[in-house]
Amino acid sequence: MRFDCPRSASRQVLRLGWGDGNRVAAMDHHAAAGWPTATIAPYFLGKDAKGAPYDPFAISGADHWYNVGAHRVRALRNDLADRTFRSGYLRSVSAGWTSWTVESFMDEVAHEAGVDPVAFRLRLLDGAGRNAGSAPNSVGGAHRQAAVLARCAQKAGWGRAMSKDVGLGIASTFGQERTMPTWIACAARVRVDRTSGRVAVEKLTIVIDAGTIIHPDSAAAQVEGAGLWGLSTALYEGTEFTKGQPKDTNLDSYRVLRMGETPEIDIEFIPSTETPVGLGEPATTAVAPAIGNAIFAATGARVRHLPIRPQALLEALARGS
Repeated sequence: MRFDCPRSASRQVLRLGWGDGNRVAAMDHHAAAGWPTATIAPYFLGKDAKGAPYDPFAISGADHWYNVGAHRVRALRNDLADRTFRSGYLRSVSAGWTSWTVESFMDEVAHEAGVDPVAFRLRLLDGAGRNAGSAPNSVGGAHRQAAVLARCAQKAGWGRAMSKDVGLGIASTFGQERTMPTWIACAARVRVDRTSGRVAVEKLTIVIDAGTIIHPDSAAAQVEGAGLWGLSTALYEGTEFTKGQPKDTNLDSYRVLRMGETPEIDIEFIPSTETPVGLGEPATTAVAPAIGNAIFAATGARVRHLPIRPQALLEALARGS
């Protein structure tokens, strides 16, 4: 399956292998994108197990906490994109686009296998092996991600019957970096207009385990801002490039989320005495895939490109997929 995202010529391809007893045995994840760090701060590039350089800000988030057996991730530099125009950073950085792909993919696989998407994820968040976590930042490992996912599903009313063209979708991530995870789950309730292809997000339910919360009001404000940013990039933002130049150069033509489109937001922090971790960006990561999965729940149509334009949704509806 291929997923397109709001970065310069970015593409991701994922494949999943099944073993005995309907068990996930392997995952292959290829992500091609511009590498902004290679241009802006090459000294900050990471090194893979073989010593080859890569841009962590273009791939982090693909190293998820699901137990998928053999797990291969390939970070591919789109040097043509980097030569054509300068790539840059977007709020939540790499985890914004890799989480969109992983969580959309997990939902699709669950439905193909005839398994509830929440139950499917929980089964893979078993905390085994490398996913057990370690001190000081990831104590508890995947079990903490499973806890926020289960609580979010319960809080949002997962499994409850919905009205026609209304759907509830869910996604769960670990924020930005595996070495400093912020466990998060988001459930999005959307209403789809099949005539226009427009999507209205009615409610976002967000549950977070960020360790010890130092200042609750500030923490909630960070999550609200990040969540709304995720909604804005999921449905509205993005531009085109013509001869290497952006088509939109001012906010009179660049579409962003408007106040009247802001949904109800229900935020809950899991009580914890563990090490505090980040809150400025993680909530962004789970919103877009939750919206995409909710669109499928409402219509049976899958979207694999961000932002989710009305015309793309109409085409998906026409295909019946």
